[in-house]
Amino acid sequence: MALEIVQVPVLADNYVYLVHDSLSGLTAVVDPAVAKAPLEAAGMRGWAITHILNTHHHPDHTGGNLEIKRETGCTIVGPTYDKDRIPGIEVEVSEEEPYRFGETEAEIFFIPGHTRGHIAYWFKDDNALFVGDTLFALGCGRLFEGTPEQMFDSLQKLKRLPGQTRIYCAHEYTEDNGKFALTVDPDNQALKKRMEDVCKRRAEGLPTVPSFLSEEKKTNPFLLAEDVITFAEVRARKDAF
Repeated sequence: MALEIVQVPVLADNYVYLVHDSLSGLTAVVDPAVAKAPLEAAGMRGWAITHILNTHHHPDHTGGNLEIKRETGCTIVGPTYDKDRIPGIEVEVSEEEPYRFGETEAEIFFIPGHTRGHIAYWFKDDNALFVGDTLFALGCGRLFEGTPEQMFDSLQKLKRLPGQTRIYCAHEYTEDNGKFALTVDPDNQALKKRMEDVCKRRAEGLPTVPSFLSEEKKTNPFLLAEDVITFAEVRARKDAF
């Protein structure tokens, strides 16, 4: 595995990620909500930020784009499906071909639902999936611009990936998501055990992200939904939770 991934907590509950390719020396920031924290985190490690990888246009994922660009001259990469709303976008990516990042490669998944142009970056060789706000640990994103059908299909696409895939989502929502999941699936022993660990980690101020896709398949109520009707019902319940 060539990538070194560093989690940078920002704002109330966002995670920004530094992705450093040790072979080429390139460093990307995934979904920079702000500029200062990832710039400082990269500087502490002697890394020069060369790229920004955006999953979707929301300000808490793109708010640092232009400042980081001014400071570093980096290349801003984002979904062609939403190019008009990604600040400073220079390189458009889509499902049609992988994105080459230094000596490694990311497969692009078009996963609408949370927004109409959302994508994910899958670094297969490093078992790393950057999903933005589509899939959360024990949850999924709200349907701000998409339909239940779109989100269900997007989650099914991600669900087909290998179980050892690490899910790098953009928010620390796991404890609240888990409390809701227990109302949907109260007899799920894997979920109960997982929530014990989640609550312990949060009480100690530790992150619960990334998680493994294998965990999500057993405990995430949105991945456990067998059809779009069930998914839509669970999503509606979560919206009112």
